Amino acid sequence: MTGWEGLAIPPYRGQDGHVDRSRLADFLRRRRAAVVPDRPSARRVAGLRREEVAERAFISTDYYTRLEQRRGPRPSEQVTAALASALQLTADERDHLFALIGHNPPIRTTGIEQIDPALGLVLDSLDRGAALVTSNIGQTLLQNPLAQALFGDQTRFTGLDRSGYYRWFARPEERDIYPADIHTAQSQTYAASMRAAMDIGPDVAEMTATVTALLTISAEFAALWSRHEVHVCQQETTSVLHPVAGRIDLDCHVVFGESRRQKLLVLKPRHDIDLREIMRHPAVPV
Repeated sequence: MTGWEGLAIPPYRGQDGHVDRSRLADFLRRRRAAVVPDRPSARRVAGLRREEVAERAFISTDYYTRLEQRRGPRPSEQVTAALASALQLTADERDHLFALIGHNPPIRTTGIEQIDPALGLVLDSLDRGAALVTSNIGQTLLQNPLAQALFGDQTRFTGLDRSGYYRWFARPEERDIYPADIHTAQSQTYAASMRAAMDIGPDVAEMTATVTALLTISAEFAALWSRHEVHVCQQETTSVLHPVAGRIDLDCHVVFGESRRQKLLVLKPRHDIDLREIMRHPAVPV
């Protein structure tokens, strides 16, 4: 089954010294194939050549080749950072690379005077926005009434169905309240978010069971999982279909707890819609 090679659970962040060579090799190959060369030409394969990555990272081609072949010495933090730059990784992908190699990822810093837009949204919108607390593998732990009016009671599920990510791929009816034109993007986001969650360290047995089940029952998930994409949702957009209001486009901001294993999602309509008015007509049974 495509995607099994990426199933191994990586070490939690901070467990220095462990290299997940199989997943590292897969990740490097797939990110290399996704980079557009500086001087595109007629090539039989997409992306950069190994020697081009090595040149960008200031390492030997032999050393880089051995990394993609699941062997060779463990890269230092400096080499890991150079590889992230050479492969043009996003911050989430860079953190994933550090985790695969067994290093703590660099601390993300922002100016202390700059107000986090997500925190500002929480302060301004909790009485008018839908809010819910979820785990990093998509389990809804708490909802405010507006979130229940939009999505129904998401805390009622048991077993693997507790994860909204699992239900998205395993239960077709889960997508009924979402417009069809966002399904592909939502699927990509969920699969990449599960990859990122593995680095943060959810319950290992639960995550393994969820991924194993989805690889078995969902060809869509297996294909996305094999792409080895990594993404931590921090600011997203989504849409729902409401029986009275019709389509509601939402901006979603995310505030993480200290451990990053829980997050607060605050959803606010992009257009002039008062979510409090739709509580009289919930999208799905509460």
